Amino acid sequence: MTTNRDEFAAQNVFGLGTPNDAYAQYFVGQSYLNPLTRPGEDPLFMANVTFEPGCRNNWHIHHAARGGGQIIVCTAGSGWCQIEGEEPVSLEPGSVAVFPANVKHWHGAKKDAWFSHIAIEVPGEDTHTEWCEPVSDDAYNAL
Repeated sequence: MTTNRDEFAAQNVFGLGTPNDAYAQYFVGQSYLNPLTRPGEDPLFMANVTFEPGCRNNWHIHHAARGGGQIIVCTAGSGWCQIEGEEPVSLEPGSVAVFPANVKHWHGAKKDAWFSHIAIEVPGEDTHTEWCEPVSDDAYNAL
């Protein structure tokens, strides 16, 4: 794990991207977004999402009438993910987490590490994301 931004940048092969301002209201801490495919043009949307130490997104659900969901592939740093009702899972480079459609979950950096993952939106019918409450500080700090 590294808290050093320069060391992390050397590992983050897909790049930091720009501040994720459009979704900042759904994150605790600073995240960055680097789209790898063109939304609305390419058949599959993929982006490298980077989280500063301690940053995490809110609980959320990728709804779909059919298909859908999300897959994340950890590419650098160290993070956490959790499906509601299950234990948190540690993510290290090479880890893959699959979140089926209509399942509440969250993901983000560990308290003392930068974290990047490729987010893959699984194609589906009638898809949309519902953003829910933040992960509580108590729950996060207990990890």
